[in-house]
Amino acid sequence: MDGFILDEKRVQSCIDNYKRIKEDVAQTAIKAGRSVDDVRLMCVTKTVEPEYINPVLDLGADLIGENRVQEYCSKLDTLHLDGVEKHIIGHLQTNKVKYIAGRVDMIESVDSLKLAKEISKEFKKADATANVLVEVNIGREESKSGCDIDELEELLYQISELDRIKVKGLMTIPPICDELQARKYFALMNEKFLELREKKIDGVEMQTLSMGMSADYEAAILEGSNIVRVGSAIFGARKYF
Repeated sequence: MDGFILDEKRVQSCIDNYKRIKEDVAQTAIKAGRSVDDVRLMCVTKTVEPEYINPVLDLGADLIGENRVQEYCSKLDTLHLDGVEKHIIGHLQTNKVKYIAGRVDMIESVDSLKLAKEISKEFKKADATANVLVEVNIGREESKSGCDIDELEELLYQISELDRIKVKGLMTIPPICDELQARKYFALMNEKFLELREKKIDGVEMQTLSMGMSADYEAAILEGSNIVRVGSAIFGARKYF
């Protein structure tokens, strides 16, 4: 990157933060009566330069999440990605799908049949299968993407009929709120997740419940999340260019 100067203190901070949060995730899982292996820590790398991401990957981080397709593609060749799972977690426009077909392990932000159809089409062209999570707008916020929880089951049935796309679970981002209210949203999501698992919809596997970020991942783990998406608490406040 032109003009980039490595901040060694930030590198060490990222390493220390990752170790601390990894341990915190494990301890919270135990507190919830779950196995430490039941909850995965995703390192969210939005706006973070590879020079700060790679030291964390070298420690053993095995899951990253990127919000933007262009940024994701620009980093692929410089990240230490052997054995690392790669997710797209931000709102995905249909015209961007072609750039990640066959190049990601999971798309966590499928919120409409239109987007699912585009993923199916582009992954078929790439001779690949897309693993996806359906994003639920649990707080019914107009400013956020995600399907309404009352429309979720119908959307799952519609996606299940498409080629080259497999639903592996659900993702959500609750409204900004206190911990008690956040736990209520997370509990509602987990209840729906388990209910849908019991329905055993063909082509739909309720394996992954992705919820919880830097500010609320502990509450999410206590309510059943098995992927928490942590960015700023590891890498520091985001810098937008």
